[in-house]
Amino acid sequence: MSTVGAAFRLARAGWVLVREGVVSALPGEELSGLPKFGWRMARLFTRRRALAYKRGDRLAKAVVRLGPSYVKLGQFLATRPDVVGNDMALDLALLQDKMHTFPQAEAIAAIEASLGRKIGELYASFDGAVAAASIAQVHSAETVHEGVASRVAVKVIRPGVRRRFFHDLESYFLAARLQEKYIPSSRRLRPVEVTETLAQTTKIEMDLRLEAAALSELGENTKDDPGFRVPSVDWERTGRDVLTMEWVDGVKMNDIAGLAEAGHDLKAIAANLIQSFLRHTLRDGFFHADMHPGNLFVEADGTIVAVDLGIAGRLGKKERRFLAEILYGFITRDYLRVAEVHFEAGYVPRQHNVSAFAQAIRAIGEPIHGQPAETISMAKLLTLLFEVTELFDMATRPELILLQKTMVVVEGVARTLDPAFNMWKTAEPVVGDWIAGNLGPRGLLVDARDGAKAMLALARQAPDLAVRTERLSREIDLMAEHGLRFDETTARAIGKAEARYTRSGRLALWVIALTLLYIAWRIF
Repeated sequence: MSTVGAAFRLARAGWVLVREGVVSALPGEELSGLPKFGWRMARLFTRRRALAYKRGDRLAKAVVRLGPSYVKLGQFLATRPDVVGNDMALDLALLQDKMHTFPQAEAIAAIEASLGRKIGELYASFDGAVAAASIAQVHSAETVHEGVASRVAVKVIRPGVRRRFFHDLESYFLAARLQEKYIPSSRRLRPVEVTETLAQTTKIEMDLRLEAAALSELGENTKDDPGFRVPSVDWERTGRDVLTMEWVDGVKMNDIAGLAEAGHDLKAIAANLIQSFLRHTLRDGFFHADMHPGNLFVEADGTIVAVDLGIAGRLGKKERRFLAEILYGFITRDYLRVAEVHFEAGYVPRQHNVSAFAQAIRAIGEPIHGQPAETISMAKLLTLLFEVTELFDMATRPELILLQKTMVVVEGVARTLDPAFNMWKTAEPVVGDWIAGNLGPRGLLVDARDGAKAMLALARQAPDLAVRTERLSREIDLMAEHGLRFDETTARAIGKAEARYTRSGRLALWVIALTLLYIAWRIF
């Protein structure tokens, strides 16, 4: 029955996308056979008023009709241009995470259930919602500590949102499995794995304790950074369904007129934003991955305050070195070194030729050097780079794609503040300092120290490794003598799972087909 419900929800979502003109806005002229027939039918069923909207507006209206989980799905897919294509990813990135507020009484009930205390014990005052998104909404409140009153922001999870997401995730998994089974060309994109990543990301975002931990970590990383900070967390009033943090008084970064009226230096703010983002990425390997202007405030002294850290990105040391050497290689026009870094990091399979890959890198880099520095986009450069690496079988790297998406957004905000923004000149101090510290003599000493620690840890594990190696050797000998065998229980479980999977897929297709026939009958 769960599969039947998921199929009905999936059919409804498809119908909404058709009616709002999202499907008809896709490039279908190059299709053939059944897909092109389906695209033409979608054009017939599109609402007439939807034809007047651009593709991005059609998508936004469809997502609003489908509900909050589809807003989150769209924002997640915006980080995966390898799955949905660059044009669609850009449209999805523009989706606004703004929803209707829910009643204050429900917010109070969620807070009291999460923290186990009455609202009057937690806050001196608790006001109405000031903002609402797909997963939570924010209230203004006041706390009193040692006789001193402080204004705070209280983020509360939407009632029932977890159940709604769970049901919609069933539909996403059904669609992914059907896609893998019946569209072989899509298997390289691993739709089921993509859906699993979405499920895990959403689970993390729906536990506000984890967002509080991310704010705390980023706050510690940036406590000595000039001109950037995040709000402090009130841990006493924070739980799974509620996050209480410092109230931020400032001008939102999407209010350009307000920033200018407050006397802020827009060029300085743009430079500070980019340098802060690169500093977090290269130095700490932990960055705010949703830095759109609605999540950024500028205080009276020019300090940037970032809020809403539900989505965060991490880069390991190898990925940070990869990024820094790429940027430095493009600056110095050392395309062979850029290519070698890809092979050293294991991103491009060894069967490819390094020189041929360097030639492809040169095709990206050379046009850049003939342009004024202020017209060169670092985000666009990374986008082109990832497009080229696909030709050389570079596997999808989710952490690099999230970085690329965030850099596109941050650079776009900076250029909104300063149309003549010079990305390379602004980034040079941060990138140069990181390269000097990590790729120069100082970096060699750090690598040697880390290597010594790793060797010491390995030596301590030597006795255990020897025992495990001996056990593995015996098991391999037994396998070579008797072959690999499943016990009766395992074989029976595999057979049942395969039968259930086949029945579920067929049942889902019948439900979708019958639903579409019913819709067509109602229309005609």
